[in-house]
Amino acid sequence: MKVVLGIALGAAMGFLIGYFGRCTGSGICPLVRNPWMSTFLGALFGLIVTIGK
Repeated sequence: MKVVLGIALGAAMGFLIGYFGRCTGSGICPLVRNPWMSTFLGALFGLIVTIGK
């Protein structure tokens, strides 16, 4: 259950960063350019943090 919660929170945070994040400067921002990619990376980060404890 703890792992699922970590993945869900990471995915939610990743989605919010991808959706509301704005790219300034060069325009090359892979994390905030696509909400789907940031959601996946957030879920992966949440999984790593949860398992690492």
